[in-house]
Amino acid sequence: MEKSNDSSEYGFILVGFSDRPKLEMVLFVVNFTLYAVAVLGNSAIILVCILDSRLHTPMYFFLANLSFLDLCFSTSCIPQMLVNLWGPDKTISYAGCVVQLLSFLSVGGVECILLAVMAYDRYAAVCKPLHYTVIMHPQLCLRLVAVAWGSGLVNAIVMCPLTMTLSRCGQRRVNHFLCEMPALIKMACVDARAVEMLAFTFAILIVLLPLTLILVSYGYIAAAVLRIKSAAGRRKAFNTCSSHLTVVSLFYGSIIYMYMQPGNSSSQDQGKFLTLFYNLVTPMLNPLIYTLRNKEVKGALKKVLGRQQ
Repeated sequence: MEKSNDSSEYGFILVGFSDRPKLEMVLFVVNFTLYAVAVLGNSAIILVCILDSRLHTPMYFFLANLSFLDLCFSTSCIPQMLVNLWGPDKTISYAGCVVQLLSFLSVGGVECILLAVMAYDRYAAVCKPLHYTVIMHPQLCLRLVAVAWGSGLVNAIVMCPLTMTLSRCGQRRVNHFLCEMPALIKMACVDARAVEMLAFTFAILIVLLPLTLILVSYGYIAAAVLRIKSAAGRRKAFNTCSSHLTVVSLFYGSIIYMYMQPGNSSSQDQGKFLTLFYNLVTPMLNPLIYTLRNKEVKGALKKVLGRQQ
């Protein structure tokens, strides 16, 4: 990757929340707590999905992948942010910024597509229950996850070099707490409209297209649920999908608000807190949502904890 800016030698300065020094220590304590909960919760989900044979199904295979992605998503930037919040040093090396941007773009893209895959899995479970095991066979599950990972990596491999090689005329201050693509593009001292348009195109393919598939899947699911005559059957079908629908709403709601609007329409502080929400709060909430709403996961957790005592 070509290094044409002073930032390649000296790195970047992540401004973060340094304009509000009294808020930094509060944010450190809150974010450290949320990050610890996110790591423990997602690690627990992965562990029980591996150890409990009752959870060796497509739904929990995808859930374990989602938890792994949430771990990667938070770990790509939260530790660096905690370091910057703790002390006066707000710098990040050029290589560190590249790794952070690559991780952020790839994992974020994978998660968008994986949520669509999980919606299709719920569609098959509710609308085609008799053929579910035939439709969602292990080879298909592996292929779908591979497509999700491949798409996210392509997004990162294309957009990261284009973003990092934009000329910044010595500008090193990133008005964010991480090396996020929109913040880095805004620092450019050259016309970056081509990069912005390509980023918007990828956003349509990786954000809006999977969201459309999710909405279509849940349209069919809603129609199937309405055809169920018994209240118990409708409740069971709703419980099957409610956790995933909640996670989709949290993740996609913040992502779309952030990225699918004109670049200057939201304040910098609003952008920082929204990024913090989908990068930390959502990964922290996901294990709680799936645990509190799912008897099988709660049972598996009790079984694993009982085995260790």
